[in-house]
Amino acid sequence: MEPLSPKLKTMNKNRNAPINIKSDEFRELGHELVDSIADFLDNIGANPVTTGKSPSEIQEFIGEDDLPEEGETPSAIIHKAQNLLIRDSLFNGHPKFLGYITSSPAPLGMLGDFLAAAVNQNMGAQILSPVSTEIEKQTVKWLSQLVGVGSSWGGLLVSGGNMANFTAFLAGRRAKMPDELIENGLQGLDSKYITYCAKSTHTWIEKAVTLFGQGKNSLRWIESDKSNKMDLKALRSQIIQDKKEGHIPIMAIGTAGDVSTGAVDDLRAISDICKEFNLWFHVDGAYGAPAAVLPELKSIFTGLEEADSIALDPHKWLYSPLEAGCTLVKNPIHLVNTFSSRPEYYNFGINAESSVNFFEYGLQNSRGFRALKVWMTLQQVGRKGYAQMIQKDIELAQYLHDRCTTEKELLPMSCNLSITTFRYVPSGFKENLAEHKTYLNELNEALVNNIQQDGDLFVSNALVDGYYCMRACIVNFRTSNKDIDEIVASILMQAKLILEQNDFRK
Repeated sequence: MEPLSPKLKTMNKNRNAPINIKSDEFRELGHELVDSIADFLDNIGANPVTTGKSPSEIQEFIGEDDLPEEGETPSAIIHKAQNLLIRDSLFNGHPKFLGYITSSPAPLGMLGDFLAAAVNQNMGAQILSPVSTEIEKQTVKWLSQLVGVGSSWGGLLVSGGNMANFTAFLAGRRAKMPDELIENGLQGLDSKYITYCAKSTHTWIEKAVTLFGQGKNSLRWIESDKSNKMDLKALRSQIIQDKKEGHIPIMAIGTAGDVSTGAVDDLRAISDICKEFNLWFHVDGAYGAPAAVLPELKSIFTGLEEADSIALDPHKWLYSPLEAGCTLVKNPIHLVNTFSSRPEYYNFGINAESSVNFFEYGLQNSRGFRALKVWMTLQQVGRKGYAQMIQKDIELAQYLHDRCTTEKELLPMSCNLSITTFRYVPSGFKENLAEHKTYLNELNEALVNNIQQDGDLFVSNALVDGYYCMRACIVNFRTSNKDIDEIVASILMQAKLILEQNDFRK
């Protein structure tokens, strides 16, 4: 490469953009921030999960100033942001955060995000991200191998579970609906195209049929059995009934770890039904699919490899920092057929023999480099490391279930994968649960709300057979048996305080 001309050197030297930071100051700020984050991580368990402050209290700290006319120093801004976030955030990395399925983020993943932001690759096309594209391809391959579906699957990294499922839904719809959909849209089709899912399926599917034009009436909610799995007889019966009425079934959705109780559908049986009626078989494994890495759970996940598409979220049970979802497709040509658009102003080498352009695989053109943090931690931990951590999370959920069994005023309801649901039931009420259902539901709801505001721990809620439950989901490599013991003690103490202050039977 030839050296810059004196004129260009002068031009470059004279540019002093207000957004730039000189290298020495950048190093100093970066080192200070990394030191502060390291201290924060070292002490995360010693602080509350959350302060429980109200939006108005948080707004008071941030202020309501107008956009400043003049800028502040980077040092002042970093210190301000750091103080705000570390003082009053909810910390899903806390060992007693057992709420929604958001894992404790891997430290190496944090550094991966930093590096990805610095290189600032646009992952839309191979020519824009030559190295990063190959890393994302390898990440997709490794995730496919991790969950046991082999190396030939394709896919891409997306923002999370909703987007991973949306991407697969659109690919499945395109594969099973006529080509005239492309030209005339849904209004040009004579038949109603039907999708099937269990009543316990995550709300993404209702969003999908609404946002993508099929409408809620195209969705068939299949009953779940007592274990929260799809009722297979009901599924088959509904498909037959729809065909008799002139509708066209196109897709069935299985769940590998439902968000309320962690139940895994009979994936093999759903796959057989899909093959019988020529349906696209999609598995929402956003939460549970990584547990397929455990040999002892192989039977639970049998049939996952028969799916046409799978959604999984590395930012759930693979401990990646947000955002990191993934769509896997058995035959990636279905993604290209669905999403590829090649306007004349795209000079992206799209005809190159071996290039992968991820803008042809999903909804986004400009895409961030989400794969890097996942790729790095997959190498750090390896298959055995993930199996060890996931197994420990499952053991902790079972330990919590066992603790609830031995405590007189706690009633375990379910335990699947790393999710345990349970209820607080005061002494004397266990013999008449149905009679006092309303009272106990209100009591447990009040207890969950109180726990989430108190800050000592964090659980969410679930409805199991109509009973309002506390729900603990453990996807946290920091949580220990000691934390579970302390969580149980805290819940019992807070329940007693609520009983002293309220009478829910009035």
